Amino acid sequence: MRKKNTGKIVHAQTVLPSEMLEELKKKTGESSTKDAIYKAIEHYLACPYTHEDPLKKRLEQVLKRRKKK
Repeated sequence: MRKKNTGKIVHAQTVLPSEMLEELKKKTGESSTKDAIYKAIEHYLACPYTHEDPLKKRLEQVLKRRKKK
């Protein structure tokens, strides 16, 4: 896994259901909790769709389909 050198490193902690953690491990393909969470955060920050309003995006898709008809 590629990790960026950002200088200061912090320890972050959270509480979540074990089923959610297992699903995250499956989706990321990682066996360790640390790597699965790191990979998920890395993806979230890089993904262009995470900062869009989901309703706005959905409305744009519906309008595009209507214009094609």
